[in-house]
Amino acid sequence: MITAPANPQATPVKDPNSLTEAAGPGALQGEAWLTLQTRHAQRLVQGRPAAPDKPAIIGLFGFADRLRGIWQGARQDDPYADWWLIKIHTALAAAEQRIQAGQQTLAERLAASPALEVTVAASEKPYRTPLRFANPYAYRGARWLGDYDNLACGVLSAVHVGLMDQTDAERLLRQCAGKLRGLFCVPLGYRFLGVDRAALAQGTAVAEQARKVMGELPEDVLAGERRPPLGPRKAPFQGPVQGNLRLHPVVAPSGESPVGEAEAGGD
Repeated sequence: MITAPANPQATPVKDPNSLTEAAGPGALQGEAWLTLQTRHAQRLVQGRPAAPDKPAIIGLFGFADRLRGIWQGARQDDPYADWWLIKIHTALAAAEQRIQAGQQTLAERLAASPALEVTVAASEKPYRTPLRFANPYAYRGARWLGDYDNLACGVLSAVHVGLMDQTDAERLLRQCAGKLRGLFCVPLGYRFLGVDRAALAQGTAVAEQARKVMGELPEDVLAGERRPPLGPRKAPFQGPVQGNLRLHPVVAPSGESPVGEAEAGGD
């Protein structure tokens, strides 16, 4: 047994069972980064603003920004927010399947010439950006964007050594990028109007407005029987943050649909 020398000046060790909550671990903190090798993937991070001859393209960051309002709406028992999170979950799965199919196609091309060993190319200066998202669906979008980047590296390497022609490569990458762009556009149809299940059950004016703007809900979603797999907990916030973080309808200019925004105090 190892013992320490007696020290009358030392502070006595408290019984662990008597420690207060304040003496426990602090809040968890961490960082997440996205590293991309290709311009094909980098273009899908920021997207593209609208131009007179070109429509806007929603990128990963725009997708994550619009997801914040939907996430908070779902937390406040807005069934339309639940419905949109379900749509996003489905679109994520579709993007994953398409990218995996592309990876399988690439693997078959590379395996077609076993005597030729190909090292997948990588950028001399990768694009690296921090991710500060408020919900897991945004991070999943970043994950599939990273997988698309890996696929693009492999496809471009296969073209370089003649294992895939340019036409097939462009078609494959275009199809996968299209799935990601479609995913990033899903949140555009949601509008925060301050509606919840109670308002819809009562048939209030805001409930009628929500139906006009976003359509009828599936019965199982309205009843709460089907919810998004990664949806937020419905319990209200506890503590002082409860009064500082909430969504409220924004009065839009005439002719435009109102949208929601989060008040200062958090995501």
